[in-house]
Amino acid sequence: MKIQLLGPGCPKCHQFEANAIQALRLLGLDEPVERVSDPRQIAPFGRVMMPALAIDGKVILSGRVATSAEIQSAITSVL
Repeated sequence: MKIQLLGPGCPKCHQFEANAIQALRLLGLDEPVERVSDPRQIAPFGRVMMPALAIDGKVILSGRVATSAEIQSAITSVL
């Protein structure tokens, strides 16, 4: 599973990343989270509001800092 955090690296992005890492730990998943901040690498995902979380190339959450519980639910729904 490839997990990517899309965003410019703002404070909201950092909080979203922390929540994503916590969600993965609580789910017992030891997957790395790749930060994607280069607009040229974000462009293929389409028009996405930041921050966003993508799994295997598909955006599952975007536009706000999701809680750890929300991220867990989103990850579970795509597994």
